[in-house]
Amino acid sequence: MTDLDIDPDVEATPSPALWAERTGTRAYTGHNTRGAQVRIGDSKEEGVFSPGELLQLALAACSALSADHRLSHALGADFNAVVGVSNEKNQEENRYERLTVEIVTDLSALDEEARAKTLERAEIAIERGCTVGRTLAAGAPHRIVFTDEVAG
Repeated sequence: MTDLDIDPDVEATPSPALWAERTGTRAYTGHNTRGAQVRIGDSKEEGVFSPGELLQLALAACSALSADHRLSHALGADFNAVVGVSNEKNQEENRYERLTVEIVTDLSALDEEARAKTLERAEIAIERGCTVGRTLAAGAPHRIVFTDEVAG
């Protein structure tokens, strides 16, 4: 299949606009149409996220958002959680071999059966609802296009 071929199993839906504007050497600000901004740059700079960190945070946040309803149903609407993410990096190939998301929350109020059921339901919700995780698992191909025009 070439870039011009259409996969009949993939529905063409327009994506909300996302873009990054160059603000300096190896420095960009990412934007969406809802007014959000994020500073992106070299991992050695202060106050910015590297692209790899954004990928990891996207997976962590997507997983947490997907599981949130199941966890709040069992733990209450105001439950506290911290979501961490770590990586195993293949330095030679400059890519991540594995990303691990850890959702930390207090499950002590649940008995063993309720705990097991809640975690199972949360995992199913993540498997079904986390677009970022599903995209990574499917090995989504990507392409880069250069357009010759005045930017800005």
